[in-house]
Amino acid sequence: AVSWLKCPPPSPHSGLSRLEESDSPPPPRSAAMSYETADSQKEEFRKYLEKNGIISQLTRVLVGLYEEPERPQNAIDYIKKYLGAPTGVDVEELRAENDELKRQNADLEAKVASLTSQLKELQAEQAEG
Repeated sequence: AVSWLKCPPPSPHSGLSRLEESDSPPPPRSAAMSYETADSQKEEFRKYLEKNGIISQLTRVLVGLYEEPERPQNAIDYIKKYLGAPTGVDVEELRAENDELKRQNADLEAKVASLTSQLKELQAEQAEG
């Protein structure tokens, strides 16, 4: 059970803290309905997270981070590594390399098409002669 997903939202129409809100009158009917909708959406999202194992995985990674004897300098990289994502990867460099490889592939495909055409012409000439 993750309690932080069950916290009620702060009132959008006041800057009061949750303690001060308890002294205020109940919200109008339309606001209560929107809270019900928001609560049901939160509950649906929480079930989605639970069903897909996200809550348990995040709990494991946060417990792992908590139990580290020395806090890592970069907690985000620690979490990425724990979840199996590569760290220290330059995405822009990879995109540029991918674009270059796509261009080279297109050039090679055009060359193959040209050579295939030349081969067919030579085979046709040889068959005639």
